[in-house]
Amino acid sequence: MIRSRTVNTIHDLAAQGKSIQDIAITLQIARNTVRKYLRHPELVAMPHPRPNRRSKLDPFKEQVKQWMQEDHCYNCEAMLPRLLAMGYSGSLSVLKAFVHPLRPPAAGHYPVVRYETKPGEQVQFDWGEFKYEQDGVPRKLYGFTAILCYSRMRFVTFVKRCDCPTMIRCLMEAFEYFGGLPKAALTDRMKSVLLEMEEKTPRWNARFADFMASIGVAPRVCRAYTPQTKGKIERSVGFIKQSFWAGVCFTDIDDLNRQAHIWCERINTRVHRTTHERRRRAPRTGAARALAGRLCLGTLRYRRAQSQLRWLSVLRWGLVWVAVFAPHGRNDRPGA
Repeated sequence: MIRSRTVNTIHDLAAQGKSIQDIAITLQIARNTVRKYLRHPELVAMPHPRPNRRSKLDPFKEQVKQWMQEDHCYNCEAMLPRLLAMGYSGSLSVLKAFVHPLRPPAAGHYPVVRYETKPGEQVQFDWGEFKYEQDGVPRKLYGFTAILCYSRMRFVTFVKRCDCPTMIRCLMEAFEYFGGLPKAALTDRMKSVLLEMEEKTPRWNARFADFMASIGVAPRVCRAYTPQTKGKIERSVGFIKQSFWAGVCFTDIDDLNRQAHIWCERINTRVHRTTHERRRRAPRTGAARALAGRLCLGTLRYRRAQSQLRWLSVLRWGLVWVAVFAPHGRNDRPGA
């Protein structure tokens, strides 16, 4: 079927006295086509609908809807690896075109100005609450998330509590994963970090302040009621809930953390859309060089085998920081 504009041109040329052959030569169409539309002018108002083409996503649309309804997973990049494992051979754009109209409307928010930091300048960390059900009983875990502000390299681990000793252990694991220490660490005004502000002077949690002073990292907290100050980690917590937590299956917390580590490795090897660089590079390059060039963690590691020890201090030997441990009492036992 030809376009309505061509049909109108046929009638215009016929009104000018042109023959069917002349009209066919002018428009480069068949004479029978010209004759058909001259004899039946009503055909222009009867377009034939295009046949529906089958999509490679058709066999998986019900599964995608189930993930969106039951797991509240709307992240197409999180769905794509699962669909590929199920035999899907289409592209990400096809999946996005199907999911986009089904997403709930996003809540409005005020725009904020993005600011960037130099390599090794700052790490942001925060907690997230992750709920699940076990044998019909609602339960929850706490996810500790840290991100290097320059490279956007992420680290996440799950624990059963979010007290100060557990937070210190998670920070040590994060610094070990990053391969060094930043100059500053930014987070919320949580009690495990900041007790109160006395005339714009922070009164830090004593245990947290001692730890940060011993490893040479300056603590920073964002302004009250302005979480967008640490927007990179705020976005990361939501990204983890959408991309990793939605639909995850695990047997225990160790199995969950193994899956989280694999997920971090996969995410950190991608090219970031803002920096256009890979988050994790070869050892001793990129962000790792900026961090490790200032301080080396050395033996500053906390393992579960050391759960019967408490941290006393960190001694500097050249560029190596060595953690000193000693037996602790029952009240100093760190969180699991």
